[in-house]
Amino acid sequence: MKKWLIGVFLLGVTSLFLSQREERLFKSEKPVSIHVFDGSFEIAASIPQSKTVEEILSEMGVVVGEHDQVFPEKETRVFSGDDIYLTRGHELRVIVDTGERVFWTEAPSVEEALMWENISLGEDDRVQPKRETRVSDKMRVVVTRVEVREETKESKILFETIVTEDEKLSWRKKIVTRKGENGIKSSVYRVAYHDGKEVSRKLLRTETTKEPESELVTQGTLVQVGKSHRGAASWYAYTGTLAAANPWLPKGSYVRVTNMDNGKSVIVVINDRGPFAPGRIIDLDKVAFMKIASLGAGVINVKMEEIKN
Repeated sequence: MKKWLIGVFLLGVTSLFLSQREERLFKSEKPVSIHVFDGSFEIAASIPQSKTVEEILSEMGVVVGEHDQVFPEKETRVFSGDDIYLTRGHELRVIVDTGERVFWTEAPSVEEALMWENISLGEDDRVQPKRETRVSDKMRVVVTRVEVREETKESKILFETIVTEDEKLSWRKKIVTRKGENGIKSSVYRVAYHDGKEVSRKLLRTETTKEPESELVTQGTLVQVGKSHRGAASWYAYTGTLAAANPWLPKGSYVRVTNMDNGKSVIVVINDRGPFAPGRIIDLDKVAFMKIASLGAGVINVKMEEIKN
């Protein structure tokens, strides 16, 4: 009994809906509105009878492209007062993640088009044209991935060497009494990357994580000299070390050369032969000559002492 009553009720409601639908068809003068979502136009026109969406669009001269979306579907019959929505499809060319993607979209803005295509955007990513830009056909969009992070770089703090002289120790002796150790400095940078390439680096802070430890050295200064010679000294570029040339002293022997005009002296090793000009007793390597005189002096008066220890 209850099922029978429900059936009668539903039949009555359906009949009422259909009669109201027919009444709208023949009595209403409200137009059908077509909304085109590409920023171009909106159309409204009255129709004398029920027609399909496709028929109405054709009569109104609205061309529907292959990639356009229509709601309701083209086969749907509409009545006066109904709305038709047409969303234009646009071809989009997106440069992203070192590649290119081409697709059609009905999204209104660049950001929505990317989102619909499952191209996620980070908060700092750059989009050109801007995210809120309305999509247009054949638009080219460039997405630059931006990553900003803090990076720590460690560098050495070189230790200093403290030398103590010992006059009882031979000048050729050097004793390390405590080995030096470099310290460590940590520098924190704010680094920005565009598509994985570093574009900027800013120093935020620096701190010493390990102090350097000085090296302690004892250097002997005792020099025992033998024969002394006086004469002229010149210079030449040879090995770039504290070395010199002499006509007669054994190679490998050491001499102390003193500039008689200013009292400056340097100890050099004999590793070459010469000079052979009259009055010249030694030819100092350029580096050694600069210890006791300017290169512009050319030739200077010196005392050359043979070293025994």
